[in-house]
Amino acid sequence: MIKGKETGIRAVERDDLQLLRDWRNIASFRKNFREVNELNMMNQEIWFENVTKSANDFMFVICDLKTSKPIGACGLLYINWIIRSADFSFYIGENEKYIDKSGYAKDAAELLIKYGFNNLNLNRIWMELYEFDTKKIEFFTSEFNFKKEAELRDNCFEEGRYWNSFIISLLKNEYK
Repeated sequence: MIKGKETGIRAVERDDLQLLRDWRNIASFRKNFREVNELNMMNQEIWFENVTKSANDFMFVICDLKTSKPIGACGLLYINWIIRSADFSFYIGENEKYIDKSGYAKDAAELLIKYGFNNLNLNRIWMELYEFDTKKIEFFTSEFNFKKEAELRDNCFEEGRYWNSFIISLLKNEYK
């Protein structure tokens, strides 16, 4: 386990799959993900098999250090080893927080960003966020200085209308 002040991140285990599926199926979360379909355990099993075999995907469970209880999930995915770039996946599932201001999110995100830059030698960590995902946009741009670098017009259909998405990123030389 990689430990921070309040949280730790550890590899996803098969025993985590039901909890991860339940969090991913929370409607208010799911609308923010590229995979918007409700997931079943077969989907989770296939995902788990693919992630554990991949040299380009690193998924973690976020745990509360005091209790060791899983509270969320995060990962560096679709790593391009030539340009040293990874897609950043992140949420706090406990109590349907998604992104919290209590410190868990900041501590766990810091752990994953450090791991990406310092251990995997990534140069760029990025994510695609829909314009209505204001919690994550605000959190990552204000807390970690992610920069908006692109806008994809009408890139999502939710609640009966089209929405734009943003690509935000952090470069290693911008990281504090």
